[in-house]
Amino acid sequence: LSLEFKSAEVLAFAAIAGLLPQAIVGPYAGVYIDRWDKKKVMIFADGFIASCTLLMTFALRDGHVQLNLMYLLMSCRSIGSAFHQPALQAVAPLIVPQDQLLRVSGVNQILNSVSSIAGPALGALAIAALPINQVLYLDVIGAVFAISSLLFISIPYFKSEHKASLKQVLTDLKLGFLAIHKNKGLNRMFMYSIIATIGIMPVAIMFPLLTIDHFGGDKFEMSVIEIIWGVGMLVGGSVLSAFKIPIRKVIMINFMHILLGLTFVFSGLLSPSLFMVFAILTGLGGAAMSIFNAAFMTIIQEEIAADMLGRVFSLYFSFAIIPSLIGLLFAGNIADHIGVANAFIIAGGLCISLGIISFLTPSLMKLGLKK
Repeated sequence: LSLEFKSAEVLAFAAIAGLLPQAIVGPYAGVYIDRWDKKKVMIFADGFIASCTLLMTFALRDGHVQLNLMYLLMSCRSIGSAFHQPALQAVAPLIVPQDQLLRVSGVNQILNSVSSIAGPALGALAIAALPINQVLYLDVIGAVFAISSLLFISIPYFKSEHKASLKQVLTDLKLGFLAIHKNKGLNRMFMYSIIATIGIMPVAIMFPLLTIDHFGGDKFEMSVIEIIWGVGMLVGGSVLSAFKIPIRKVIMINFMHILLGLTFVFSGLLSPSLFMVFAILTGLGGAAMSIFNAAFMTIIQEEIAADMLGRVFSLYFSFAIIPSLIGLLFAGNIADHIGVANAFIIAGGLCISLGIISFLTPSLMKLGLKK
């Protein structure tokens, strides 16, 4: 879509199509994730997402991009993600000792990073050699491999005694919300992260535009930036998995807010001739995001009971997505009126401010302290 339309508005609508269904379905999906066998949830969700990708190959067969159909299929994939992502996050505390959760989160970030590095590199080679509809078969092959590997893994399953009536589902959803609301520190951590996401989301989809318009790049430079971001995430995840970091997780989160913000601000301020510096800043941003994600998810896994993690993660994903969609709606106007580079500076300033405010929030700073 970036190469075909070169439009922030098209990218924004694509992001909305890929996020809004997940945000709407997510809270209700979380209730069922806590009730169902999480292994089966991940298998069926992966299969459904792969099926949607397979349909995309037909939508793109004639070389034309049918936007409305693409948006529809991205929306369907989003519904699958509403079940897959929270189930994946809820599994870790069931099979990992609590004192190793951060290191395992680091390993997860490494796996995500390898995907971020190999994906664009393989994608760039594939796009150069094959039509885009054939390139998408790689996603289907990946899903088949993922589902096959899950068949050999044992994940504990605790069957719920209550039937999933509408009333019970709403009650379970309310209990998940109260689990977040009653923990003041977790409440504040969620709130600051959601505010940051509102600012970051419109800018995150503009990385290709900043690369093309501001730094005069093309397909190769776009792939380089994606790969560098993945390398940064790989480094961040590797540090967490290889070493037992003595720094408290909440302090890591606050510092990573600030570091990510600084990379955005400097990226927006750079001269168009300094693409290499932009690439280095992107790598630092990837490392900051990797450490932030791992520490953030680990705190949730430590603070919330295992039988409520599905709905709590679903609620968080929904709370983060819905407000950020408002920002995405204005992404085209932001790019046209204030410029992509200025948008990076503003989003970075917001992240830095939130990191500083987090250090000044007593309830948040108490998270992780022994009670």
